[in-house]
Amino acid sequence: MKFMKLGTKSDTFYTEQATRTLISDIAADLVIQINDITYLLHKFPLLPKCGLLQRLCYDSSDSESVSLELHDIPGGEDAFELCAKFCYGIAINISAHNFVSALCAAKFLKMNDSVEKGNFVGKLEAFFSSCILEGWKDSIATLQTTATLPEWSENLGIVRKCIDSIIEKILTPPPQVKWSYTYTRPGYRKKQHQSVPKDWWTEDVSDLDIDLFRCIIMAIRSTYVLPPQLIGEALHVYACRWLPGITNLKSSGSSASQTEESKEKNRKILETIVSMIPADRGSVSVGFLFRLLSISIPLGASSVTKTELIRRASLQFEEATVSDLLYPSSSSSDQNYYDIELVLAVLETFLKIWKRMSPAAVDNSYFLRSIRNVGKLIDSYLQVVARDENMQVSKFVSLAETVPSIARLEHDDLYHAINIYLKVHPDMSKADKKQLCGILDCQRLSPEVRAHAVKNELLPLRTVVQLLYFEQEKGSKATSSHKPPKPHEILLGAKHRADTRDSQSKQSLGQGKDEFNVEEVTREKGHRKTRRSDGKLALEFENKMAIRGDIEETQSQKVRGAKDESSSSCKLDLDPKKIIRRARSKSELSVKKSD
Repeated sequence: MKFMKLGTKSDTFYTEQATRTLISDIAADLVIQINDITYLLHKFPLLPKCGLLQRLCYDSSDSESVSLELHDIPGGEDAFELCAKFCYGIAINISAHNFVSALCAAKFLKMNDSVEKGNFVGKLEAFFSSCILEGWKDSIATLQTTATLPEWSENLGIVRKCIDSIIEKILTPPPQVKWSYTYTRPGYRKKQHQSVPKDWWTEDVSDLDIDLFRCIIMAIRSTYVLPPQLIGEALHVYACRWLPGITNLKSSGSSASQTEESKEKNRKILETIVSMIPADRGSVSVGFLFRLLSISIPLGASSVTKTELIRRASLQFEEATVSDLLYPSSSSSDQNYYDIELVLAVLETFLKIWKRMSPAAVDNSYFLRSIRNVGKLIDSYLQVVARDENMQVSKFVSLAETVPSIARLEHDDLYHAINIYLKVHPDMSKADKKQLCGILDCQRLSPEVRAHAVKNELLPLRTVVQLLYFEQEKGSKATSSHKPPKPHEILLGAKHRADTRDSQSKQSLGQGKDEFNVEEVTREKGHRKTRRSDGKLALEFENKMAIRGDIEETQSQKVRGAKDESSSSCKLDLDPKKIIRRARSKSELSVKKSD
């Protein structure tokens, strides 16, 4: 921080009660009243340099004491004392912190070069242009002090010149930045990083008042030089600097203790920041948008601000993580720890925007991936809020049901959330359990989760029955996919195999008459055992298949009989007992032939 030293004499001003004077052998002949302070001074050092005092003392004689009131001097008594000490030649230091008040007071007293060459105003303006505007932190500090004298600073051009200097330095390429700046991000050390970070300017600018900060940001945006993400980072740094509760989870507790004045100030900061967010998607993170949204309710932000935050958050909802959604409820009537209404509002807006897309967009992989990411996010969020003992079933179910069916490929994550809720709320009524488990689609559970759910004693009986039904139905579908041969084909195949074995056995007996030995006898016994076992299998199989075949024939016969009444005289013996006996006789006959 640069400063300018003027004067060489030692400071001899002292205070006696409410009077400020200086040690001197000459009696005071100029009394100046500023607010509650009375200055006892002398005409000879002040009048030559102050055009205003010359005019006010014009009608008085040199020996006459003059009393003046300068209550409206900008900067008050401190600024006037700087001007008085300059006139006396007492040493003073001018820096960015007292420059504005000194220049405004000097202008008020008309301490221009036209009154006396080398006057106070000329020296201050030279210091302003050569030192303050050339420095980075000096320009920011000077601009910061203009808030005490906004009208004077604006009329004298101090604000405009400081803003232009700051913007010029912000737009300077980072490799050309040679001045000192503040950068205290976690994990960053200047010694380890030779290059200047792109957002080097954001922390220093965040010290400014919100109105001045807005002037700088809007001026930077109008140049289109910096990317929107860098503008968004500056907004994030400023919000973390000034808005209470935005950097931690418990935002509602800090806002409750705010006074009405501080709440009004923070509301203005919030609404101004939201109005400056670039329209480009991704200029700020979705987590930052949710943090702003979480504090907008306790601060009483306008509906326009909250609607805009919900819209912006919904556009980037798929990029959010569960931690971005975990904010405590700020409503006094809501007993829930987490603000589930906030998440529901963003989700509903996201779905409205998603549904407005063209119908062909549903087939697009990007849009499918987007909504499925949101579905997985909501199910993960439900697993966290399910641990809230005060979470109502209706709110839990409402959020779960808002997610469309296309957003969930499986219901595994949703099942885990329901299971957690049932564990944390063991005293639920049957109606609540039915409502809770009604959102679960048993057909969309993986085999592992379905196996766990069947054994879950916390689930209502109706849900378990549905799980068993779908499990059995899935097994029957898998079995029916392998189509068995028709019954008459099986019977014909069995008879064909029996005839083949008879012919083979006769041939083997013929060969045995000519070449009889022990090995042939052993082999023949093995054949007989095989034929007997094959005959038993055929008997059992035919008993089952013959019944099915006859029944199918009977059913087809009935259909044909219904269509053609003339063929009704051809009746079959459909007695089930006779069918079974007929199947058995056929099987026994085939066995005897084989023997």
